[in-house]
Amino acid sequence: MPHSTPLDAPELYINRDLSMLEFNRRVFEMACDQSIPLLERLRFLCICTSNMDEYFEVRVAIQKQRLALGSMNTGADGMSPSEVLHDIHQHVSTLIEQQYKLLNDDLLPNMRNEGITFLHRHEWTEEQQQWIHHFFKHELLPVLTPIGLDPAHPFPRLLNKILNFIVELDGKDAFGRESTHAIVQAPRSLSRIVRLPDDIASSKDCYVFLSSIIHAHVGDLFPGMKAMACHQFRITRNSEMDVDEELGDLKKAISGELLERRFAQVVRLEVSTRCPHELSDFLLQQFQLQPHDLYRVAGPVNLYRLSPICDQLERPDLKFPNYKVGIHPTFQQGYEHIFAKVRERDILLHHPYQSFQPVIEMLKQAANDPKVLAIKQTLYRVVPDSPIVDALVKAARHHKEVVAVIELRARFNEEDNIDLANRLSDAGVQVVYGVVGYKTHCKMMLVVRREGREIRRYIHLGTGNYHTITSRFYTDFGMLSCRPDLTEDVHRVFQQLTGMGKVSKLKTMLQSPFSLHSSLIERINFEAANAKAGGKGQIIAKCNGLEEPTIIQALYRASQAGVKIQLIIRGICCLRPGIPGVSDNIRVRSVLGRFLEHTRIFHFYNGGEPETWCASADWMGRNLLRRVEICFPITDKSLARETIKLGLRPYLHDNTGAWNLRQDGKYYRIHSKSKPYDAQKILMQHYGKLAKPVKSTNHEAS
Repeated sequence: MPHSTPLDAPELYINRDLSMLEFNRRVFEMACDQSIPLLERLRFLCICTSNMDEYFEVRVAIQKQRLALGSMNTGADGMSPSEVLHDIHQHVSTLIEQQYKLLNDDLLPNMRNEGITFLHRHEWTEEQQQWIHHFFKHELLPVLTPIGLDPAHPFPRLLNKILNFIVELDGKDAFGRESTHAIVQAPRSLSRIVRLPDDIASSKDCYVFLSSIIHAHVGDLFPGMKAMACHQFRITRNSEMDVDEELGDLKKAISGELLERRFAQVVRLEVSTRCPHELSDFLLQQFQLQPHDLYRVAGPVNLYRLSPICDQLERPDLKFPNYKVGIHPTFQQGYEHIFAKVRERDILLHHPYQSFQPVIEMLKQAANDPKVLAIKQTLYRVVPDSPIVDALVKAARHHKEVVAVIELRARFNEEDNIDLANRLSDAGVQVVYGVVGYKTHCKMMLVVRREGREIRRYIHLGTGNYHTITSRFYTDFGMLSCRPDLTEDVHRVFQQLTGMGKVSKLKTMLQSPFSLHSSLIERINFEAANAKAGGKGQIIAKCNGLEEPTIIQALYRASQAGVKIQLIIRGICCLRPGIPGVSDNIRVRSVLGRFLEHTRIFHFYNGGEPETWCASADWMGRNLLRRVEICFPITDKSLARETIKLGLRPYLHDNTGAWNLRQDGKYYRIHSKSKPYDAQKILMQHYGKLAKPVKSTNHEAS
């Protein structure tokens, strides 16, 4: 029987920010997993810390802004900003305690057993002390700037997420001034871990923390005075950008905002557990924070700075086995005549199991091909020295029409994207910044080529960015095609992005913010209507987040009608599955592993004529309503079957890295007594049999 509660009732929704914390807890549980190699566990712990930093910089900052403005607006879950912040503090405090317990009681002791040692100060031998003091004197002392706190030296403006020390002093300085406290900031350029030379190391790989070195020698920074105590701390600032897009120059506006962000509102203070309360209270006062903004840590204040260890150490026995990325069967004999191969049929690429190289080669060949007239591409996140950017520059220098739509507001990539825009502009590329008010998040490339008397278009569409590094450890689908209906749609979307005019109706693709949201609801409703009529209704969807309320309500109605709904949502999920009469036909699972799950695939049974789509968009309000996104159909039946078989089914069967979501918003990990089924390992084995390996990679998820 249908539930009597209205489908927009707050109790039917999980809070977005608390759901995001649940995701980070799953990342942390990967760090706890004894079946994962030791250095990979450390990597997951570092990822958990990095995720938490961004969480405070953005989500906590937004809630604090709402609270400061007296906003009582709530999301679909009905929680006020003060309620959300209260729950965040409780959850985060528990998680932080568990993180450092894992580091101190598990990871570091086990690493020491493997010959990877982080020495405490009381463990330093006399020889090591001498080397460390020399290192401090010649490598650290010249770049450290102690700032005494007195009327002439007010509390300094400290940078975001930088290691700092507050020092208690006794005595008078050279000018006869008495100063009881000072601040020392460790420059970002300094590595937070220092490797000891082999001839004085107490193990094969022997390190000391930078914080320990500064603690031991901080007195050298204050000659004639006595350093009574030294305590590390770190602040996190609001990094959410508030750009006035009505200004005449978006690039200039963002550049200005980047400068402001360096000293934006502080939203979190982390201190050592040994820091006295009077000092932590003093710091809270300086940053205008409340006691619930304080987090005490039993170790380095930024665990993410341990992550270089995972890559630097040559310890294959403590890492995931090297995975050799394969070449798509179409390109087994090489990349010559790539346009001819795309003309034969659509080519579906599955990364990172298959190389991203075909996309790069297509662009390289286009840059050098005299038959190519124009290249257009969207760029959201791109590695600075990308071969894709090199190809665009070369194409422009070969006098082709080259257009790059660069999203300057890609969070934490703004500065890199400004530099990218400048480089491309200098090379003669036409650079545009998308549409005011809407982030350009779609991933597409268009090549226009003259073939005899005909003009033919070739495209690449993807679920992930044109980032040649993340393509090695993000799971994504990409498609190469020259189908006229699809290429015409891509052409029209580029016209929207670079020109002006009314919305052009697309032939095959769905697009945000125009048709994707309504079309998804239409398809969900169609499954519900078929199920109500006694037919079969089925939806399988895989994406990174589900939050948009009207999509959730449509899924609830479909569940009530009898549609079987299987959702594979890596991160945020605001839908509550398993509620009798509302969502008892909905199952939600999250799968984590060596690679970061990033594909967006939507499959509808459609009355026996199945539809399978890939998209750049998640089922989030921002993606469906406030971004430019694309969703493209996999119309080739064999490729559609492949997408379901390899992009969806393995994750529905995974019983090693999968969590099921309960209606209370908590996730429980699946522990099956049957044979282990690891979706990512299955896919690595499958693609390994199909294609010869081309490149080793040992990158993991973030």
